[in-house]
Amino acid sequence: MISLDDYVFDVLLRDLVGHDRRPVCFLVYVWLAAESGRRGGVVEISYRELAESIGVSKSSVQGAVGWLVRRKLVAVSKTSVTATPCYSVLSPWRTKKK
Repeated sequence: MISLDDYVFDVLLRDLVGHDRRPVCFLVYVWLAAESGRRGGVVEISYRELAESIGVSKSSVQGAVGWLVRRKLVAVSKTSVTATPCYSVLSPWRTKKK
């Protein structure tokens, strides 16, 4: 069973959907977090496949990924410019502040 932190639903949901007015960002984050749990780590998936999995447009997913990267909630890596992106879901609220 995949479990997401209470923070995701108690804080991040209201922050992304309410404050930022970007509900697709929340959907992308939750889907990637769940898929990361299923796969045991990094998720390699195209924008098109991600959009189809969530039920939104490819351009919405592109914008959401960009926003999540800026918010430091997702990291994206590629082996080449044309390679399929690999997504790592980040949980900055778990990081201990010094």
